Order: sequence, then C-alpha cells, then structure tokens
Amino acid sequence: MVIGIIGESCTGKSTLAEKLKDLLHAEVYTGKDYLRLAKNEATAKKLFQKRLDEASDGQSVIYVISEKEHLPLLPQKAFRVLVTADLDVIQERFAQRIGGELPAPVAAMLEKKHGCFDHEAHDIHVVSGQSDLDEVCVSIRNRINER
Repeated sequence: MVIGIIGESCTGKSTLAEKLKDLLHAEVYTGKDYLRLAKNEATAKKLFQKRLDEASDGQSVIYVISEKEHLPLLPQKAFRVLVTADLDVIQERFAQRIGGELPAPVAAMLEKKHGCFDHEAHDIHVVSGQSDLDEVCVSIRNRINER
C-alpha cells in the first residue's frame, strides 16, 4: 500500500511518517528522495513510480509530500493523509529549524503558501497538535486493512 502524507512544511508530516513506518514496517520517501534511485532525474522518477505501483500490492511505502509538483507521483489508489497546522505553529517550528528568528521574507512565503493543500483529496485529515498521533496511526492502519 502507498500512503501519501501531504502538507506544508513544519506541519508534522515527518513525525507521522516515522510513527507509521514503525507500525507498518514501511519504507519512507520524502520529496525528491527518489533521485537516489538513478543518476538521471527522469529515470529516477520512472523507477520511483514503478516502485509505488508495485507497493500497491505488497510492502507499504510512505511518501511525504510538501510540494504540489509531487502529488501526481501518487498512484490513484494511494491512501492520502492531509496534515495541517495553524500558521503560527508552522512559523514557530520553521523559526526553530533555522535557529531562532524568522526573517520577514520567509514569514511572508509561509503565509502565502498556507492552506495550499487544504482542498486536495484525502482519506484522513490530521491537525497537528490536535490529534493523538498514536491513535491516528492505528486508525490509518485499520482503514488501510479495510481496503
């Protein structure tokens, strides 16, 4: 099964992916990690899509997506998890990542991108800081097993 974890930067996607990885014994790819599959980007993308298609019937693969350009890589029957957070939470987490102060241009960029995934199709919606991730992981596993 392919699980797509979709959302903006600093919403908790990677944390969720790590918990799911342990629960489902899954392989995790983030963003352009697929480039490690080949030296040529086009070839790597084809190999990755093949890997995702094969995972639909076998071992679970989790694909963490924070850029809209990567959404088309998800197979149609992928289980999609939308992860969101309030803008102030995203900005605070981003500031911590870069060592403290959030420069005005970065804050403006985060504000502009905020909500960009909100209308994407999804099977489950996780709101960072409002959902117990252990419960979310069990719910995802159960829903995947029902398919």
